[in-house]
Amino acid sequence: MILRDARQVGKTWLLCEWGKTSYRDCLYVNFEDTPALQTLFTANFDLARILAALRIHGGIDIVPGETLIIFDEIQSAERGLTALKYLYEKAPEQHIVAAGSLLGMGLHSGISFPVGKVDFMDLRPLSFNEFLRALGDEALADALSVRDWKLLGIFRDKLLEHLRTYYFVGGMPEAVAVFAETRDAAQARHIQLRILDAYEADFSKHAPRDIVPRIRMVWQSIPAQMARENKKFTYGVMRQGARAKDFELAIQWLVDCGLLLKCSRVTQPAMPLIAYQDASAFKLFLNDVGLLAALSRLPLQTLIAGDAMFTEFKGALTEQYVMQQLRLRSDNVIGYWTNDRSTAEVDFVVQRGEEIVPIEVKAGENLKSKSFKFFCEKFSPRTALRASLSDYHEESWMTNVPLYAVGT
Repeated sequence: MILRDARQVGKTWLLCEWGKTSYRDCLYVNFEDTPALQTLFTANFDLARILAALRIHGGIDIVPGETLIIFDEIQSAERGLTALKYLYEKAPEQHIVAAGSLLGMGLHSGISFPVGKVDFMDLRPLSFNEFLRALGDEALADALSVRDWKLLGIFRDKLLEHLRTYYFVGGMPEAVAVFAETRDAAQARHIQLRILDAYEADFSKHAPRDIVPRIRMVWQSIPAQMARENKKFTYGVMRQGARAKDFELAIQWLVDCGLLLKCSRVTQPAMPLIAYQDASAFKLFLNDVGLLAALSRLPLQTLIAGDAMFTEFKGALTEQYVMQQLRLRSDNVIGYWTNDRSTAEVDFVVQRGEEIVPIEVKAGENLKSKSFKFFCEKFSPRTALRASLSDYHEESWMTNVPLYAVGT
């Protein structure tokens, strides 16, 4: 199994904790920190030689089914990903998991992925529900999981306070852990800035050299892109005269690495939704709402300014949050809709199983939306959702879901 996604989402900790609690022994190899083993698979995939090297490195015997072998930063081992295929075929009795940053896997030539031989799982930042549990509010998280609307209504103010905090702290595990221990948002922000610095340093380390400057331009433009009323990605925000063909590779690299989330326009809400994507029009989000707040240098004072957090820079944090929550379900296909003249827009259109669901996001007090009403009258969706600060209620044509319950 390969556990993957962006850096700093907790892959190493999770695998090591699993090894400690579920196996007699755990043999951990970090290929990035162990240069001597980076060529372990270069010569050949001889099983006896590989296992002998691992035993020497770990100082323990390897017992099938009782020893969990963890290959961390697998992308740093030459032919490491390809080796997993042969280990699966030659040593199926061994329990082997790998963790890899998508930064190291994106757009690399010559890598043979072990498709069909290895299970892939994506680890993402903590959801809002997981954030509540990290803060010790298990009962409230349980009520949210079962959507007990009456109970949730009683604790609405507490939930919104937690949601404001989540917008700022986000779901990166280290930032959440520090905040849970100290309740100090400034310390969480320090962690976030360190993560952002590490991401930018990794651009030069892992990306093709000729697109690094463009990657930085795309990355640094995200707050300005999301501060626009129409959040469609616009190349001219980065520099005057910028063209799609100059930045397509840079954008795709950031998306493939899990640092940006891409939401494409769909021309109509029909099955399968992906077949109706307009590749030329899209929105870009960060992988975490807290990192967006940090990248935007959102001041700490905003955290105590009531509901201003939800509407800050034209509701960008709220739309980012909803995108992040929708993405928790791996089977969701997520897009947004505009008409041909772009005079009407629905924030998200999601394919969930066999259903297409439009979702309107409202960060402020004004819940009126001509575009959303127009869409529902035109296409008559079976389910239509509005995410807002209001309590749960159903109307004849749509259902209002509180922002804190999106994605549950």
